[in-house]
Amino acid sequence: MSSVREEAEGRNLRAEFEDWALPVAPALYRTAHRLTRRPEDARDLVQETMLRAYRTFQNFQPGTNVRAWLFTILYSIVSNEWRRRQRAPEEVSMDVIEERFAKALRTPDIDAESALLQRIDASPEIDSALRGLPEDYRAAILLVDVEELSYEDAAGVLGCPVGTVRSRLHRARKLLFIALRDYARRIGVAEG
Repeated sequence: MSSVREEAEGRNLRAEFEDWALPVAPALYRTAHRLTRRPEDARDLVQETMLRAYRTFQNFQPGTNVRAWLFTILYSIVSNEWRRRQRAPEEVSMDVIEERFAKALRTPDIDAESALLQRIDASPEIDSALRGLPEDYRAAILLVDVEELSYEDAAGVLGCPVGTVRSRLHRARKLLFIALRDYARRIGVAEG
């Protein structure tokens, strides 16, 4: 008798998990692809994320942000893989960023940044610029500007303070602005 009840509870848990988690899968894949740069790695990462989420679904608190919870799992897997490979994140000097940004601003068009971010999925140039960002910066910009998580949720996903997320976003946006300035002019969202 208990096996029938356990089986029914298992079906209910699976259906509930599918209702909550599966709608987030496309966003997880987009972010995983941008983090890993390879479709097959992104698929594996999403599969591992969903597997871990399902295994621990009983710990999920209904009413909390399921997207943030799933992105936390995804980012945890990615972070563990980065550590395993012992790849030190590329360090970018703030002085270098400020110098490049100041040079790029000699003919300013700040609105180009927001226009480019709205077209983030539409261009290989934007995708290439994103891939060129240091891992921590790319993760922050993908979570906040692309997947539209709040700073607080992104901080939870990345396991860092909100101020760190803000700092990484500031630097990432400046680097993207520099990298995409000519592209913005070509597509008509910046003058020059």
